[in-house]
Amino acid sequence: MAKLTDHTTYADAQRLFSTARFWEMFDGSRERLNIGWECVDRYASEGGDAGEGRVALRVAHADGGDEAISFATLAAASSRFAHWLEAEGVMAGDRVAIMLEPCLAFYAALFGTIKRGAIAVPLFTLLGADGVRLRTDDCRPRLLLADTEKAGQLTVAKDLRVVAVGAAFIEALATFPDRYEATTASTDLAIFQYTSGTTRELPAAIKHTQRALVVVMNAALYGTGLRPGDRFFCPSSPAWGHGLWHGTLAPLALGIETGAYGGKFSAERLLQALQDYRSTNLSAAATHYRMIKNCDRVGAYRFSLRKLSFTGEPIDQDAVAFTEHAFGRKLCSMYGTTEVGVILANYPGAEDFEVRPGSLGRPVPGVDVEVQRADGTRCGFDELGEIKVRRHDAWFPTKDRGRMDADGYFYHAGRADDVIISAGWTMSAVEIENSLLKHPGVHAAAVIGVPDPLRGLVVKAFVVPGPGRPTDAAAIADIQNFVRGRLSQHEFPRVIAFVDDLPRTPAGKINRKALRDAEAAGSHTEQA
Repeated sequence: MAKLTDHTTYADAQRLFSTARFWEMFDGSRERLNIGWECVDRYASEGGDAGEGRVALRVAHADGGDEAISFATLAAASSRFAHWLEAEGVMAGDRVAIMLEPCLAFYAALFGTIKRGAIAVPLFTLLGADGVRLRTDDCRPRLLLADTEKAGQLTVAKDLRVVAVGAAFIEALATFPDRYEATTASTDLAIFQYTSGTTRELPAAIKHTQRALVVVMNAALYGTGLRPGDRFFCPSSPAWGHGLWHGTLAPLALGIETGAYGGKFSAERLLQALQDYRSTNLSAAATHYRMIKNCDRVGAYRFSLRKLSFTGEPIDQDAVAFTEHAFGRKLCSMYGTTEVGVILANYPGAEDFEVRPGSLGRPVPGVDVEVQRADGTRCGFDELGEIKVRRHDAWFPTKDRGRMDADGYFYHAGRADDVIISAGWTMSAVEIENSLLKHPGVHAAAVIGVPDPLRGLVVKAFVVPGPGRPTDAAAIADIQNFVRGRLSQHEFPRVIAFVDDLPRTPAGKINRKALRDAEAAGSHTEQA
C-alpha cells in the first residue's frame, strides 16, 4: 500500500487522511513508542560510505564552520548519553534542561534524555538569568547542561546541578555503551517546550508525550511539505517549537536530512549554507526572510530550493514578493500555536493548491477551524473574529483574530490583545504595521494602542527609520498621510515615536507587550 509520503497533491491530502495512516510511518505502536528510536536509531545502519551512515543533520555555525552528523554517530552518542544519565541517577520522568547551541552535544543530550525516559527541556541559549531561573524553578530539572562559558555564569536553585559541556564531557561519554534500549510508552512525557515570552511573567510549559511525534506529521506533510528525498533546512533555534518539532524531529522521523543554524544569526551565513548544503526545502521565521531581504546578498549565491514556508508571525507583502522573486518559489504560510500545533497551511509542493497573497491557507487534514464572534457563533465570510480550533469536542481559542473568505482561506488580523478600538473603530495593529513597512523611510515598525481622553485609544507607531532618513515633523506627517491613503481616513498612527530598535521576544517576534509596559511606565518619548 502506498504511504502518505508518496502523495503530494492537496486533493490527495484530503482524500487519504486518517490518523491510522500516520502511525504506519513509525516502528512504534499506540502503546509503545520512543522519539529517540523513531528519529535516529532506526536509520543508523542505512547508506553512507565506510560504515559512517547517511547524514542526519548539517549544522551551519555562525563562525563559518560546518558540522555533519550522521544517523549512526547520533545514535551512538545519544545512547551513551542515556547510559550516562542512568549512571547519574536520572530516572524516568526526571527533567533534564539543555541549554546548548545546535551541535552533536545538543542532539545527543536531547535524544539521549528521551531514550532514557526522562523529559528533555530545551532552553534558549540567549535567555538571561531571570529567564533561566523562572523556567528551572517551574520544571525543577535534575540537571542543566550548558556550554563551559555559560555554565559558570548561571545562577540557579542550589539543588540544581549545572553540567558544563565541553570537549572533556564528550570524551567522557565514550566510555559508555553505544546502544540503549528505550522502553517508553507512547503516553510517557518526553519534552517540556516553553513558549517564548518575557521574563516578567512565566511562559507556559507545553508538556509533550512521545506520541506527539505522530501528531506533528500533519504539519510535516502539509505545513512544510516534507517528503523523502528533500534536503531540509530550518534556521530557527530548537529551543522553540518551530526549530524543534518542525525543524528537527519531523524531518528526522521521516529519515530526511535536515539543516540547523548555530550561533548569532547572519542572513548571509544562512544563504551560504543553503547553497553549500544544496537545500531543497526551507522553513524559516518571517523575521529570517526579512533579514535575507535586507542583507541584499541573494544574488551572490545559487540555490536548489523547491519549497518555502514560514511561521511565527505575519509577513509583509514586500518581503513575500522579494523572497518569491529571489528563490523562484511561492512562500507558503504555516499557522498554529505551540499549544495546538499547526492548523492552517498552504501545502508547499502541492501543485493543485492555490497560494493566495496574505492568506494563512486552509486547514490541515483532520482539523476543524472556525472564525467566531465573542458569543461563540460562527462569523460570516470576511467577518473579523477570533480563530478557534476544535479539540476534544470543544472550541479552543488561539487568541488570534482573523477572517475566512468564501473559498475557505483564512487570513490573520493580529493578536486578540493587539486589536485597537479607537472612537468606536476596530483596527488591526498588524494591518497598520504592514502599511507602514511599505513606506520607503520605514525600516521596521510596531503599533500599539495608547490612552486618549477623546477617543479612548489612539494608534501609536514605533518606527525604526531607514538609514539617513529624516525624523522631523515633516517626516511624521508624510508617514501618517502615507498610511491614511492606503487604509482609511481613521486608520493611521496619530502618534509616532522614532526609535533605534524594537523589543523582540527570544523567538524574534515583535514584543508589543514590552512596548505597552514601557508606555504605561512613561519611558517613551512621543512625537506627534
